[in-house]
Amino acid sequence: MHLIEGLNDGRFAVYTKFHHAFADGVSAMRLLAQSLSEDPTDRAMPAVWDMKDPEPARPASDEPAVETGDGGGVLGLPAAAVRGAASLLGGAAGLGSALAGTVVRALREQGGSLSFAAPNTILNVPIAGARRYAARSWPIERLRLIAKASDATVNDVVLAMCSGGLRTYLQSQEALPEVPLIAAVPVSLRGGPDESQAGNSFGVLMCNLATHSADPAQRLETVRTSMLEGKESMIGMSSSQILAVSAAGMVPAALHVVAGSSGAVRPPFNVVISNVPGPRTPLYWNGARLDGLYPIAFPQEGQALNITCTSSDDAIAFGLTGCRRALPDVEAILGHLDAELHALETAVGI
Repeated sequence: MHLIEGLNDGRFAVYTKFHHAFADGVSAMRLLAQSLSEDPTDRAMPAVWDMKDPEPARPASDEPAVETGDGGGVLGLPAAAVRGAASLLGGAAGLGSALAGTVVRALREQGGSLSFAAPNTILNVPIAGARRYAARSWPIERLRLIAKASDATVNDVVLAMCSGGLRTYLQSQEALPEVPLIAAVPVSLRGGPDESQAGNSFGVLMCNLATHSADPAQRLETVRTSMLEGKESMIGMSSSQILAVSAAGMVPAALHVVAGSSGAVRPPFNVVISNVPGPRTPLYWNGARLDGLYPIAFPQEGQALNITCTSSDDAIAFGLTGCRRALPDVEAILGHLDAELHALETAVGI
């Protein structure tokens, strides 16, 4: 934990880092919310690092539950994919048909937890240890209005913004593939508010970003359809089955890492895009108002860029973490995201 002082108007920032094995994005957000209060006069709130020890995470429920948006440890799945899939294969009824259906959807290029369609890009290269980080926030109401006008979700609009932003960035680098980029989108499998605060519980959907299309409205519609197909593919699956098919979908990532950037093996996806919903009302920590909540995730080998979003009160923040060697100008993508938000508003008539 680092305290950052000296900001304008007497403000300060707190930079907190923790291992993803401790908590995923949703559980981390819940821990943060427990340390904040809606009452600006409350002076008895503990710091997030001083919370009581959380209860042990419960095993994955057999009840299906899918909520789009999680904290981004998607690439932790490949290392455990074989172990996890093997243990789940023995005990999860109907898993064989779920895996078969996932493969069929991938072959048909429909939404689901597996994709064979991702192209090789400048985002999918070996990475070094140095990072570049850029962040910006926008009023979330702008995204809600676009979602309402297009029969989409806010998360669909987030993905469409990323689609247009990445398309423009890759065009500027003369590196836009002819086929669309595929995003890995974590989905939370957590239950209600009584679910354990610790640990990880998420699956993954592959989303067609339609970056080959010059039409922002068409990109949004393709994203909406892809995510809807992916969610429908999980209907009837238990959480254990969703975890298993998600792990199976990550196995190609390990093959791509071994092959490097030679192009011999295509990546299973091109970028991880996470959206973690946060508090919807103003919150305070011992009288200090929470003005912004900026996520910092981690790129991993073969994935030079991670995009994570968090919402708080009336704003949504995009945090872009990239490999400094592969993406030295990652902050340029923020401007492209802003331009795409304007383009989407124009496209839906706002």
